[in-house]
Amino acid sequence: MKKWVSTLLTAVMVMSLLAACSTKAPGESSASAGDGNKDGKKKHAIIFKNTGNPYGEKMMEGFKNAVEEQGNEAILKAPDQPTAEAQIQMIEELISQKVDSISVAANDEDALQPALKKAMNAGIQVLSLDSALNPASRKVHVNQADPERIGRTLIQGVAEMIGNEGQIAILSATSQASNQNIWIEWMKKELEDPKYSSIELVKVAYGDDLRDKSVSETEALLKSYPDLKGIIAPTTVGIAAAGKVLTDKGLKGKVQLTGLGLPSEMAEYIQSGVSQWMYLWNPIDVGYMTGYTADALVKGDITGAVGNKFTAGELGEKEIVADGEGTQIMLGDPFKFDASNIAEWKDVY
Repeated sequence: MKKWVSTLLTAVMVMSLLAACSTKAPGESSASAGDGNKDGKKKHAIIFKNTGNPYGEKMMEGFKNAVEEQGNEAILKAPDQPTAEAQIQMIEELISQKVDSISVAANDEDALQPALKKAMNAGIQVLSLDSALNPASRKVHVNQADPERIGRTLIQGVAEMIGNEGQIAILSATSQASNQNIWIEWMKKELEDPKYSSIELVKVAYGDDLRDKSVSETEALLKSYPDLKGIIAPTTVGIAAAGKVLTDKGLKGKVQLTGLGLPSEMAEYIQSGVSQWMYLWNPIDVGYMTGYTADALVKGDITGAVGNKFTAGELGEKEIVADGEGTQIMLGDPFKFDASNIAEWKDVY
């Protein structure tokens, strides 16, 4: 009898100890963000649209620099193909890794919402950069420049190149890319001005930010529209691909080219005259500002609300402003690259 009582008491004590060890505060997740940071470092992840994109590589470089400056760990990810499905899989993996923040250059502004809601429910701070998520899927968006200024500037540029007359086409990235779509909307609004009545936008083509497809789409535009006078490519992959096609076909001066490009990739086309000028901002700075924004969210210095201010390292103080139903942080205006300055920038990025 004594032996049986002793055994029973021992079992009760073991069960009590186990229960005490497993007790959690109400609402506490068993897999909270940051639980895996045994060295005390915060884990900040970035997901770009796809691999093999020099613009994205520079953006991730800036993100890594900012995160490591603050003594934290940067996780850089990008799928092989620019699809929402591939990004969703990466988001799920990052949730399992218990990262502290996820920054996304979205391949689809809406399709990622369920996965990102799951991340936020796990205590992970979510933000977007470059190509925005819808406001319900993130705390704040890090924007390169004012979308209206970008769209209107590109039309003004190509209009000057073609003498304000003739057919033009747009070579975009993917049809779901939110940044591309809003820039194109502003291009179309600019074209509504009567001073552009002699300019006809014949087509918006999509190269999916893939070099080979962008080359094929450029060739198709030239074949379908033999009187084409200008191409606007608001994508670094697209404008470089179009520059190569126009060069190979000897169309310098016959079909004008402008858009958003990397100086390192576009220098030869600007110096040869295939593209008189193009625009961009520093993608390293976009990534860098995102790294500081992510850390400020994780530390609680900002919440993503209008009026929040924080210091973004070398970029100085930044303020969050309204963006439709959401909020955003602006880097600055697009910069014009032409024959007078491309040489000094081509080795920078």
